Amino acid sequence: MLKRTPLFSVYARYGAKTIEFGGWEMPVQFSSIKEEHEAVRTRAGLFDVSHMGEIVVRGRGSLAFLQKLMTNDVAKLRPGRAQYTLMCYEDGGTVDDLLIYQKGENDYLLVVNAANTEKDFAWLSGHVEGDVELQDVSSETAQLALQGPAAERVLQRLADFDLAALRPFSFADGVEVSGVKALVSRTGYTGEDGFELYCKAEDAAALWEAILAAGARDGVLPCGLGARDTLRFEACLPLYGQELSDSISPVEAGLGFAVKAEKEPPFIGQAVLKRQKEEGPPRRLVGIEMIDRGIPRHGYLVFADGEEVGFVTTGTQSPTLKKNIGLALVKADVAAIGREVEVDIRGKRLKANIVPIPFYRRAK
Repeated sequence: MLKRTPLFSVYARYGAKTIEFGGWEMPVQFSSIKEEHEAVRTRAGLFDVSHMGEIVVRGRGSLAFLQKLMTNDVAKLRPGRAQYTLMCYEDGGTVDDLLIYQKGENDYLLVVNAANTEKDFAWLSGHVEGDVELQDVSSETAQLALQGPAAERVLQRLADFDLAALRPFSFADGVEVSGVKALVSRTGYTGEDGFELYCKAEDAAALWEAILAAGARDGVLPCGLGARDTLRFEACLPLYGQELSDSISPVEAGLGFAVKAEKEPPFIGQAVLKRQKEEGPPRRLVGIEMIDRGIPRHGYLVFADGEEVGFVTTGTQSPTLKKNIGLALVKADVAAIGREVEVDIRGKRLKANIVPIPFYRRAK
């Protein structure tokens, strides 16, 4: 039985086409992936991301506990700030990537990937020491994401505080949006400016309807997982299970900025990741652009000089760039920009070039 978010009942009203994703029945699109993608790049789009997991960490030992498990330096957080980080195994493989919100002293909210919520909670629970309390609040929490250049203007019509005062990776808790109590953060997963809103599950439908109504004149569209994936891919934001996994380290995935290898006391997996940062990882995530006609897809093998050197993690025809592009994890010695490689597409080896990433970066 697939899980459903608190917004499932409103999907049909907007023409949602649903699919299975990480054990959830989620909308892949409402109108079309290309139309929704374009709306986020040029106006704004609203996503239901209530399938994501939320885990509360409280207690006097919270900071020490999180420092032991997270690759980033959690001590740099302050109340009202969020941080991107990862959890790793001893061998450097990735447990998950996540956001940490510091709500107050000894009070943190972790937002984890939907398919990993139970695994992550078990991983965290297995490492608890001292005064630390964990609580999985996923089932009682809804999350909406309003993303795009018009996001601030649209949301300000409903918010009871100045959204312009929110810097990237900061948040306001206990504020009201269209009368709904919410945590509003300036974060997202599309490469655009925007906001993620956390509220009680029972308030989600009213908030969804209010945002779409407020954004109607700006052309705000409801958006599904299809556009979410093409948007995050163009901006080269990782997806767990593709760019990250228990066998792919954060350093290999190009996320070394979130790995504080000198942190004391050390976090789980630090020794391996420190060595990868110092010596270079055995594999690197690169961008590829097809020369021959073909679309690289997840899992397709990559070759250089007749030798298998890696595989595609994500690939598609970019709606923004109108090019067939992909991300690939390849041996470090072939990861040079401009290097020609081949992608095996349905038994044919088609030419591609390694190109700079990210493929898309919004104008400031």
